[in-house]
Amino acid sequence: MNAHLKTLAEEALKLRPDEREALVQVLIASVSEEDGVEAAWATEIERRAAELECGAVQAIPLTDALDQIRSRLK
Repeated sequence: MNAHLKTLAEEALKLRPDEREALVQVLIASVSEEDGVEAAWATEIERRAAELECGAVQAIPLTDALDQIRSRLK
């Protein structure tokens, strides 16, 4: 860790817990935006929602989905 980053971390740790949480969210969002990850997830969510709405796919209960996954892993 370089000196500047160490200083930033020390200062961040002096913040109240709620302020540290807000800082973490800002930092994560800045990385996600740079990578286009959030935009890609938004596109995927919209695609999946559209498939559900038009009936191209049907939702199944979580317990059924977990059972299917467990049986494939055996």
